[in-house]
Amino acid sequence: MGIFIYAAREFDELQFARQISEETGIGFGWSAEYPNPSNYELAKGYEGISVTPCDLSAPVLEAFHDLGVKYILCRSIGYDHVDLKRAKELGMRVGYVSYPPSGVANYAVMLMLMVCRRWPYISKKSQLQDYTLRGKIGLDLSMRTVGIIGTGKIGASVARTVSAMGCRCLAYDPYKNPSLEGIVEYVPFERLCAEADVITLHANVTEENYHLLNEAAFDLMKDDAIVINTSRGKLIDHRALIKTLEKGKLWGAALDVLENENGLYYYDRSGDVIVNEEMAALRSFPNVILSPHTAFYTTDAVYYMMKGCFDNYQAFSRGENPPLEAAAK
Repeated sequence: MGIFIYAAREFDELQFARQISEETGIGFGWSAEYPNPSNYELAKGYEGISVTPCDLSAPVLEAFHDLGVKYILCRSIGYDHVDLKRAKELGMRVGYVSYPPSGVANYAVMLMLMVCRRWPYISKKSQLQDYTLRGKIGLDLSMRTVGIIGTGKIGASVARTVSAMGCRCLAYDPYKNPSLEGIVEYVPFERLCAEADVITLHANVTEENYHLLNEAAFDLMKDDAIVINTSRGKLIDHRALIKTLEKGKLWGAALDVLENENGLYYYDRSGDVIVNEEMAALRSFPNVILSPHTAFYTTDAVYYMMKGCFDNYQAFSRGENPPLEAAAK
């Protein structure tokens, strides 16, 4: 009974797990390793497993199901790493979490400022004691139009912040957020791509918006536009982005997520030969920032992520329907 936590981090997550376990009476076990065939057996006797984004394809779910696991408790907002269709067929319930939106929102704004002001280039030159100004001129974010794709909690927080900084805000979302009335102007996707100086992504991945920023979208953008992604890697066609950057189009980009990041981010790959052509290409551009999926990473977020797992487990075990349950359509 209880939860087995995979990829548990001793340096931050476990203190909260112990605190919440004591408060709720829900027991847990843990391993610092990600789920793999050599450690599936550790989950035997537990009703739920808690995971960060990793391979939870059909074969993995089937292995856990055979061990008696009933609940998949994602410690993330996203759950596209889970085969929801197979989970439903197996009768396994899948929960995900939420946390204060300001952490990711503030990180996105930080990345906007860093790209606008060419911070990676300035930082590298300063390390070499080159303090000249050539090539270091930046843009004033407050005088730019920011296009926000996805106006849920995080996108709305970004909108309020950049609006307060003086930015004009455009937004694209099938569902308008009434709290943003007077702050953003909702426009069609194509118009946002064409008019925005900065385009920032804050949407979940669906079949409809997979590779939302593709070659056609990049062609619509201004030559000095900036692309920010602190949401999900699959929202961008990275080959199209690379092609666009190679043409000298775009002021720059900052990506906290990549489509093929599994097995990279959150792992220590020091000294390894990393076979990821898209990542290698993006790292070669002086106007691109690759951040290793850390926009969420604050003490507040880690607490709520862990608490969300225990809350979902408690609701599932009682036969209740928690608000943050993922299910196949």
